[in-house]
Amino acid sequence: MKPTLLVTNDDGYRSKGIISLIQAARKFGNVVVVAPNNSKSGQSHAITVKDFLRLTKVSEEDGLVVYRSSGTPVDCVKLALQELKIKPDIILSGINHGINSSISVHYSGTMGAAKEGCMSGYPSVGFSLDNFTADADFTNTIELAQKIIPEVLEKGLPKWVCLNINIPDVKNLAGAKVCRQAHGMWKEEFDKRKDPHGQNYFWLTGAYELLETSAQDTDEWALRNGYASIVPTTVDTTAYHFLDDIADWKI
Repeated sequence: MKPTLLVTNDDGYRSKGIISLIQAARKFGNVVVVAPNNSKSGQSHAITVKDFLRLTKVSEEDGLVVYRSSGTPVDCVKLALQELKIKPDIILSGINHGINSSISVHYSGTMGAAKEGCMSGYPSVGFSLDNFTADADFTNTIELAQKIIPEVLEKGLPKWVCLNINIPDVKNLAGAKVCRQAHGMWKEEFDKRKDPHGQNYFWLTGAYELLETSAQDTDEWALRNGYASIVPTTVDTTAYHFLDDIADWKI
């Protein structure tokens, strides 16, 4: 039997990124898409608990069925697994319009869906391209995905581990590097404005700051040097190196 590949994203089921990922995935089996109605970027691991969810079949053809949902990326994975009873051989999230390297992994709806997949016991991979435009060129990402997917289908991934794959927006990719998440932070500001009624409103702005500029084993170094970064990402957030220290606290 052909493998079943579950595809989702956070940019919406009509985005060019997910269409490109579907193209990459169809080579390897039957594809089921469950993705948000529209953009749900920055949703991280959010779930819908104070509103109802809708799930609508959009289209069906040989080897491909597409659903859209009113929920978040994580809601989409949950609906696919629990309501549609999909038992995927792999879960693919993306291709995101915009990078999810370094600290951005914690804000990412793309990676929220991938983490939900691995928490549910399925090999899961998130793909992101360093280009926010609607008509970005996903050629390099499609080619890389078609190398990653069969490896994961054949070898699987460890329990509680998913892959965070980011691709620079370059014409000629230098290759791919397995690396760690860079230490960095977003220096955020709010742009304060007034609406036509004189009421204040705010736009979140800011810039990313890399905190380890000389390290050459990070996703940020890979991306800035023309490589795709592949970071094995775990859902276990325990600071193991601090366990012994905190055990000595007088509490």
